[in-house]
Amino acid sequence: MKSIAVIGGGAAGCFCAIELKRRLPQSKVTIYEAQDKLLAKVAITGGGRCNLTNSFQDFRDANGQIQSLENVYPRGHRLMKRLFNTFSPDDTIKWFESHGVKLVTQPDGCIFPKSQDAMQIVHTLENLLKQTGVEIRTGHKVEDITALTEDIKVITTGGKKTDKGYGFLAKLNIETEKPIPSLFTFELSDKALKSLSGTVTDNATLSIPKTKFKSNGILLVTDWGTSGPATLKLSSYAARFLSETNYKTPLTINWISKTQEEALATLKKSIAENSLKKLSSINIEGLTNRLWSHIINRSAIREDIRCSEVGPKQMNKLSSTLTSDIYEITGKGRFKEEFVTCGGVSLKEIDQNTLQAKKHPDIYFAGEVLDIDAVTGGFNLQAAWTTGFTVAYSIANL
Repeated sequence: MKSIAVIGGGAAGCFCAIELKRRLPQSKVTIYEAQDKLLAKVAITGGGRCNLTNSFQDFRDANGQIQSLENVYPRGHRLMKRLFNTFSPDDTIKWFESHGVKLVTQPDGCIFPKSQDAMQIVHTLENLLKQTGVEIRTGHKVEDITALTEDIKVITTGGKKTDKGYGFLAKLNIETEKPIPSLFTFELSDKALKSLSGTVTDNATLSIPKTKFKSNGILLVTDWGTSGPATLKLSSYAARFLSETNYKTPLTINWISKTQEEALATLKKSIAENSLKKLSSINIEGLTNRLWSHIINRSAIREDIRCSEVGPKQMNKLSSTLTSDIYEITGKGRFKEEFVTCGGVSLKEIDQNTLQAKKHPDIYFAGEVLDIDAVTGGFNLQAAWTTGFTVAYSIANL
């Protein structure tokens, strides 16, 4: 009879333990969790609704096969594409539905329980742990992997705030990538922009000048800077770069996700159709009145100027501001709300098919402890389900 220790009682650990007991019912599977309860992070994910996966609708070919994942997993995209052959997002949907969890898919591809309650996912997993006979030891912090007596160890301890958080791996000589925050909001220095707190634009493009980092989506202006999907995605793509610059770098906002030429054409049309109106009173698609006034001021143009008085140079300045408005990032979100860690066990240290440590045949890794992280939208939890399942499948087929 095999004895298996699962170190970490989060999404990946609990999912892995359930699948281990199903495939190896005679084995002894024990979860060691440092906190007083399991699945604490799952209980609050998705604003308490649990965005448990994504349809990946924007990443499928004509045959429905998932293709390139660089824009989803800035770290680990090749590995995740490979592992989807073992346990895919479609498998996740079937798995939870087979256990009575009805799901709903939003237009953006995010998938939630129909109940809109993360605790339904927590209770489903807890009940399955009990039914399958997994032993649970909460309040039990493992500081020395080598001291465990189980035949096999599965490490699913999640992301860490500092390198010291991986100290329990020291005796294993396992290389790790420096852990740094991912998925966070931006602090900006511009007071005029921050005065527009609550303003939302549905289709903005953010980029960091002189780099390849770029994101697109909904942008929310806050009283400290910017938030929303576009900001969170860029923070993920540029996590390591932002850390290296101490979270101080220029940020370019394209408010309407158009080229300057397209923006200029839009402006000329709107201004020609409203020649007798004040410039500040015309409607620019995708912009609130407050934001449009802000852009006019950023372009050093009077708000009360008549459209008929706007000249070519002013048109060019407006189109430039609309598509290339530069601000200064001065820090990351003040609330320490970053929810994901970029970094962890180097993917060079593991077998790409089984997630077994190359140096230690009795050790496996799953979840955020690996150097895999994703943008917001259910992709990080999908990585937990996929890696947890892969480990269970690999161990059962030794």
